[in-house]
Parts: sequence; structure tokens; C-alpha cells
Amino acid sequence: MYIFKFFSNLLGTVYRCGNLKFTPDGNSLISPVGNRITVFDLKNNKSETLPLAAQYNVACMGLSPDGNLAILVDEEGSALLVSLISKSVIHRFHFQKPVHSVCFSPNGKKFVITKDKVALMYHAPGKKREFNAFVLDKTYYGPYDETTCIDWTDDSRCFAVGSKDMSTWVFGAERWVNLVYYALGGHKDAIVACFFEENSLDLYTVSRDGALCVWQCDTELNGLITRTSKSHPTDQAESAKDLDEELIETQRDKEIHGKTSGNEKQNKKKVKYSCAAKYFFNKEGDFNTLTAAAYHKKIHLLVTGFASGIFHLHELPEFNLIHSLSISDQRIASISINNTGDWIAFGCAGLGQLLVWEWQSESYVLKQQGHFNSMVSLAYSPDGQYLVTGGDDGKVKVWNTSSGFCFVTFTEHTSIISAVTFTSSGYVVLSASLDGTVRAFDLHRYRNFRTFTSPRPTQFSCLAVDSSGEIVSAGSQDSFEVFVWSVQSGRLLDVLDGHEGPISSLCFNPVKCVLASASWDKTVRLWDMLDSWRTKETLTLSSDVLAVAFRPDGNELAVVSLDGQITFWDHENAMQAGSIMGRHDLQMGRKELDKITAKQAAKGKSFTSLCYSADGQCILAGGLSKYVCIYHVKEQILIKKFEISCNHSLDAMQEYLDRRKMTEFGSMALIEEGNGDDDDVIIPLPGVKRGDMSSRHFKPEIRVTCLRFSPTGRDWAATTTEGLLIYSLDSSLTFDPFDLEIDITPRNIRKVLYQKEYAKAIVMAFRLNEKKMIQEVLETVPYDEIDIVCSSLPDLYIEKVLEFLASCFEKSRHLEFYLVWTQKLLMLHGCKLKTRSEKLLPIVQFLQKSIQKHFEDLSKLCDWNCYNMKYILSISQQRGMKRRAEDSEHNDLKNLEDSSSEDFMEESAVHL
Repeated sequence: MYIFKFFSNLLGTVYRCGNLKFTPDGNSLISPVGNRITVFDLKNNKSETLPLAAQYNVACMGLSPDGNLAILVDEEGSALLVSLISKSVIHRFHFQKPVHSVCFSPNGKKFVITKDKVALMYHAPGKKREFNAFVLDKTYYGPYDETTCIDWTDDSRCFAVGSKDMSTWVFGAERWVNLVYYALGGHKDAIVACFFEENSLDLYTVSRDGALCVWQCDTELNGLITRTSKSHPTDQAESAKDLDEELIETQRDKEIHGKTSGNEKQNKKKVKYSCAAKYFFNKEGDFNTLTAAAYHKKIHLLVTGFASGIFHLHELPEFNLIHSLSISDQRIASISINNTGDWIAFGCAGLGQLLVWEWQSESYVLKQQGHFNSMVSLAYSPDGQYLVTGGDDGKVKVWNTSSGFCFVTFTEHTSIISAVTFTSSGYVVLSASLDGTVRAFDLHRYRNFRTFTSPRPTQFSCLAVDSSGEIVSAGSQDSFEVFVWSVQSGRLLDVLDGHEGPISSLCFNPVKCVLASASWDKTVRLWDMLDSWRTKETLTLSSDVLAVAFRPDGNELAVVSLDGQITFWDHENAMQAGSIMGRHDLQMGRKELDKITAKQAAKGKSFTSLCYSADGQCILAGGLSKYVCIYHVKEQILIKKFEISCNHSLDAMQEYLDRRKMTEFGSMALIEEGNGDDDDVIIPLPGVKRGDMSSRHFKPEIRVTCLRFSPTGRDWAATTTEGLLIYSLDSSLTFDPFDLEIDITPRNIRKVLYQKEYAKAIVMAFRLNEKKMIQEVLETVPYDEIDIVCSSLPDLYIEKVLEFLASCFEKSRHLEFYLVWTQKLLMLHGCKLKTRSEKLLPIVQFLQKSIQKHFEDLSKLCDWNCYNMKYILSISQQRGMKRRAEDSEHNDLKNLEDSSSEDFMEESAVHL
């Protein structure tokens, strides 16, 4: 059951580096996260990380105009051609050097990449029948320094390239007579972005020192002249050479003859640019480095981001300031605008922030931030619907496993979070920290309602709560004690001492009120919570104990020690039931600066976290490695190893030494190549590199800090250096028959179903074990006969029907129909299911999770409808009252007119 797993989602990190892209419909945002990409569906409030990965962190990304293809380029220049429809890699290509930017033409036929000082134009894959997906069309030279940005004209005839040499180059995508290339200066710093105006060759260039230049072109787009075959040069370089020779001859004629030659008249027809205006963003005099910019051509909106976290909205070409706001205290690394121009996306790499701002209503559409330091611990809610994580940044975050979004962040702790957990109710989150406090958070009101402290200041390293949710305990790493509190009163109940080393792990027995505490003193102590907090048993091991976990039924205890062994204990009799030597399966990677091999380094490593599966048959283990191992407990064998990452931007990923990075002076990793952010400090000395010379460059080490299995048994999660990885059961169509016979075919099943033998058809469908067939049979059963069919089902198939119903609740719209099935099965077979409650617990929790999700969605919808009905009723009442008041006023005026006319008639009669 647990062998067929696949990567499901990545939580905890929403943005690392690279550029953001909106899909063509404007409803989804694509964000690079390390060596993966995440698609945020802003309309349906969901996020999904695609199950593909590059070898290094994604540096830049290009999206085709139809939104079907994406090109991902990592830091080393290796590119992936990705299909966003099938979510798979189509082609791999290596550009040999780091790529700065990728941009598709508006017609989707070509794309341009920039690396070093050149721009390369390729034919877009899928537009022509080519053997190779990436076919080079032209190579463009011109800039004297690294290129930074690309932008195309609307008709895909020309494109502009910005450079760090403070110039912008306009190139023709085709062979034009009057435009081969054109260089634009006027800036005093590197170009950050360049943008063409809509349906025009007019250009805007933005530099890092906060200057905006408006360039006007004397030629329209339709004024570009196609080069004839006679004057067709062999390639772009020859054409550029010819034009240079013409310019030199023209200048020579001017100097010698002092008059206009024929060549100069011809050059007057060529495309020329003039600087129409120049604006500055730093008008106050405070220098603020401009780091990112984006421009929407239809509404003429320019968005600029700065190193201080401030962004500006300007209307061009008048340069009118629309809005200015500070969204972070870190530099804005990337900006993107959707096609409609309503939403603006900002990415801040320093804190891992991702924001989507609706500028017209001045409100956030999306506001997410991951742990900007390593995540340390995680825990599932009892129904598997939520996840809580704690990190080195002192924050506690709660995530929705269905949508992938964080919906609440608690920042009350002032130091590293060492452990987090849920209570049995699922509405209280407990967290322990090195700041000496254990805090309880309420998920109804989103507040810290209880804080547990010790008599003397201490650092808590682990945390556990009992199955009733009434008792919480935390272990200390400096006083070697275990503190026990009451959740209801917040009072310290007892202090358990006896360990002679730091407490590394705590775990309550799910069935009995017994607490297991693991320590570095090579012992595991069992404490009886009902018998005066006395030590019930002491288990002695041969090495320091790092983690401990009870089996879900409470009959077995698993212990991980520093020597790499996983030991299983019968804690009632204090007897060892088995052991697994896991050091050989850990496969520790080699660091860049290690002087020993990976095989030798792994001898001193061990697992640091372990967790039982929902049914207790398997156990997960992970540690300072890129692998997570799953073992069968009874057979004590390795079932599968999961490689959590292939990102070589992290350390300890290599198994062997890379000789290409070795020199006679040592490893090239010792050389400090990174100078920090080039935008923070500017040194105006010639020949000196820009940047902070005191900054240090390091690679984070790959590791697994915590593992947890979902109570539903459908997925498991791991906190790693990359983020929170979730692995789920493969939901794709797999033929996995159960007790199959030769006469069980779809045709025979439909034949039995036509004969109205529904129970037999259900049994045959489950034996064939095809999801669509099972769904067809169940939905064919009449509503009135569900009770009879449920009563006649064999006991073996009741569990299978319940598990299938739980999976159907996630996507099906027939809620009432499947709820009736569930109710009848539980009412008729509830007593039989109690005898197998341990095996059925994951299925029931999976069922509860699916039903609870629909309940919350429907309750919100019903509450919203109630409020709307009340509002409509009050409006109708107000209008009725107003109408009655107007009618009464009209009647009074009419009566007054009638009475005045009668009085006038009487007076006139008397007068006569």
C-alpha cells in the first residue's frame, strides 16, 4: 500500500528566486521555488507544485503566449521544456553558461535567451516539425557587458535587450533594411528593464539608479522594410559589418568634402531614436536601488520595486504617480502584471514572500510567506486536514493540506521552535521553543490563550500531548527534566527527573496514559501518568537516543539511536522485539569541503526522526540525508527509499568528488564568488566589483528534520531544507485486481447490473478494481435499495466500499447519495467494524476529513446566503416603508387639493 507514492505538493516555501509569471488567463501565478515551480490558482484558492525538478535552483522562466509550454533555466544554464498541461518534462537542453532571461515572442513562434554578452533567438518548439526542440535561428552581438532583460514588440518584428554596460540594444527579429541594430545610451547605471510601447517602436528603459528614459522612434512598425534577396547578407554579423563600413565612409565624406553624400541620404531613411524625456524615481535625494520593474502596455502602467521593499505605480508617458506602498523590509526581486492589468505580483527572495496586489481596490489577493529559515517540526491535525509547522524563525504556521495555503501565523515565540503538535480535538496547537515557553494557540479565535513556563528558565527541545488533550509535557535540553502541565488550568503538575542527559524526544502512548522520554544518556524512560508520575520502566540502549515513537495501537515502541539502529520494544515486558541497522540505507552525501568520502561520512550519521504509518505496519525514518526510508516493521526490511531532492544548489548532495572543481590550491568551493546583493552597496571605484565585500556565500545542507504520517493513511509529510514535502498515494489509473477470476469482465459486470443483482455487481466491480467501473455500479443502485444492498454485502467488502466512498467525497457532486451509502454501512455494520477498529481507523479518519471539508464549505455558503437574504429583506422593508410614506404623502396632498378646491367653490358660490 505504501510503496506506490508520488510527490504531491510543496508547502512552507512560496518563492526563492527567479521571475514570476502570470498565465494568459490572468487567474494563476507561476512561482519558482528552488528547483521546482508552483502554480497558485488565485481564482480557486489552490496551489500545486509540479512533480518535476531541475538540477539547480531555477534562475529564470519563460512562458509561451498560449500558456501551454514553459522553459525553466537553472543557475548552471540547463533548461527544461515543460508542458503545463501534462505537467511533465518534454525536452532537456544545456546552454553551457548561466542564462539571465528568457522571453517568448508574442506570436509564439520564437523565443530569445540572453547569456553573457549575446542574445540567442531560437525557433519555438512545436511550431515547426523539427527533430530538435531547440533550433537556433540567429545570434545577436552588441552589448559589452552581461545582458539583463528582454522585451518584444507587439508584432514580434523587433526586440530590445538591456545590459549592465548601461546601454539598451534594439534588434530586428527579421532582416530589415532600415533596422539591423540600434544602441541607446543615456543611463548611468545598469539597465533593469526595457519595455516597448503598444504597437510602436517607442521604448522605455529603467536603470538601477532609478532613472527612466522615454525613447521615441521616427519609424512606425509597418515602416520596417524587408531586405530583398539581392541584398540579403549571409548572416547578421556581415550585415552589421556592412552598416559599420557605410557609417565610416559617410563620416569620411563629411570631413573631406563637407557636403552630403548619397550614402547619408540613404542613412536618413534608417530607424532613429531620440530621448523625449528623462525622469527620476529618487526625487527626495535618498538613494534607493531599483531592483525590478514591469509594464502593462494596454493601460500604460509602470510598476517599479526597490531594495527597501517599496514599490511605485506610475502612468506613462506622463510619469504620474498613482500609488506608492511598502510591502516588505527586503528587496523586491521580481514583479509581474496579469493580462487584465488588475493584479500585480511581487516576489521578495530575502524573506520568501509572495504577494499579489489588486491596485485598484488597494487590497491583497494573495499574501504568503514561508519560513525564511529552516523548518524544524511538523504535525498533522487528527482529521488530516491541516498541518502545523515550526521553524528557526520562531514562527508557527498552520497550512491547509487541500489548498496548500497558510491561513494563520503565530509570532509570539522569540526563539527557535523545537516542536509542534495538535491536541486530539484538532482545534488547539501546542508549540515548544528554546525561549523557555510552551504556548497553546486556539484555531477558532487565532490567539495564544495559554503559556506554560518552568520554575527556572530552560530551553525546551521536545513536546508531547496525551490522547485526551488534557496533559502536555515538554523536555529540557539543559536541566535534563521533563515538565508536565495541565492544559485546562495551565498549572505545572510535576517535574520528572532522572535523566542524566538532554531530553531528545517525548511521546505519549495513544491507548494508555504512559509517557516515553528519550535522552542522550542512552536510556528511554516510561512514566506512568496515573501512578504518582513514577518511572514505570527504563530501557537501556547502546548509544544516545535521538527519537522515540509509539505504534498507533500502543503495543510497540520504536527507538532511533546515534549508532544508526532502529530498535523495536515490547514496552510492557521491557523486551526488545527487533532491530534494523539503517546506517547503510542513509547514504549520506558528500559536502563540497569534505576531505573524506560520502561512504566514510555516513558511518557517523544516523536517523534523527521516525514515524509509524497509520496502520502501524511500516515505519518512516529520515535524517541528515536526501533519502527517506520506509521499512516493514514485522519483516524488518527496507521497502522503498524516497529521494526528497535532486537540487545540487544544496550541499551534501554529491556522492563522489567532482574533480573538475579541484585545483592545485584546493576546491573551488573555497573561493567566495558571491559578493552578496549587488544592489545594496555601490563602490564607484574603477575596476572594483560592486557589492558588500563582508558578505559570505554558503550552501544550505540537505536534511530531513521531521517526518509525520497522515492519520488518514493517504499521505506523509517531511520538513526538509527545501520546504515541507508531501507525498501521496498515486491517484492515477492503475490496474490492481483483487481475487480476480476469468469471468469478471466489464461486460459481465454490466450484465449482472442490468439483471438488478446489485450486491453481486458491487463485489465483481471491486474484484476488478477499476475506479470508473466501481463508480458506475454504485451510482446505478437505486436510492430505495441502498439499505438492502448494504445489508447483503460481505464483511470483506465493507472496508473497501467505505474507503472508496471517502475518496469519492473529494471530487464528486453527489454528496447526499454517498452520505446515504456511508450512513447505511455504518449503521448496519458498526458492531462488526469495532472489532477491527485499529485497521479501520485510517479509513474512518479519511472519511471524516472528506465530509468535514464539504461541511465547512457548505456552512460558509449557507451563512453567506443567510446574510444575503437578511440584507435583501431589510432592503425590501425599507423600500416598502418608503413607498408607503410616499403614498401617504401623495394622499395627503391630494386630500389637501380636494379640500382647497371645495373651499374655493364654496367661496365663489357665496360671492355670487
